[in-house]
Amino acid sequence: MDAIPLALDGYLTADPVPGDRDGTVCWRLSCSAGTDHMAEEAIIPCTTMEPEIVHALLTERQPGDLLRVTGHFALPATASGVIQLHVESLEVLWEAPLLDADEDGRDGDTATVTDEAADRNSALAALAEALTSLGHQAAPGPGRSIRIHLGPAETLGAAPEHCHSIDLTPARAHQLADAIDALNCRLDDDRPDGDIVLDPQTIADLTDLFDDIDLIDLTRTVLNATRPEHRPQVARAMDDMFGDVPAPGDTDR
Repeated sequence: MDAIPLALDGYLTADPVPGDRDGTVCWRLSCSAGTDHMAEEAIIPCTTMEPEIVHALLTERQPGDLLRVTGHFALPATASGVIQLHVESLEVLWEAPLLDADEDGRDGDTATVTDEAADRNSALAALAEALTSLGHQAAPGPGRSIRIHLGPAETLGAAPEHCHSIDLTPARAHQLADAIDALNCRLDDDRPDGDIVLDPQTIADLTDLFDDIDLIDLTRTVLNATRPEHRPQVARAMDDMFGDVPAPGDTDR
């Protein structure tokens, strides 16, 4: 059977290992393909004999790296044969963060780490489902040419099943950006006043402004502009706002 040319994006699931033949290396990629109803996950075995790729995989790459590989995919000649993608080129799309020895949770509270991981994975699944639904809604314009990769920020290699790739059209990407901008504005509006910090010069300017206000003169001006029958209520309102302000001796009629 003729080899099928193929290009894949996927996460490295474990450390690559030398192949059975000298100068080869084998590894596995976790790939996902979004559909209207689910994210299909597949583990693709890969191999190569390209010296530069062999060296890079054995010395530089680590589980969790997001790779783009191209090569030829061929079915085995027998039913017991091994299916592999024979890779001819490799591109690193994203490098997983290096992990410290004490970041695996063994030195901390295991229950807390487990709860945090569960919350993270639940959030990733919800976000991936929402974005996948958005990407597959009918929309005018060019095809899905924008790809978003979602995955844990840490311990990525240990959780390839929680990594997702979602394709969007440019129109949907603009709508997503607008929705995020609107959310940011609403969050800014909901922020408590205590979070607002004024610079010292602004505070000084406001202090000078209020120090220059003559409350008796202000009261007289407000009462002169108020209908006589409403003056008692207005005076009480100003007392509530500024304290017990002495009433003007005379007001213009």
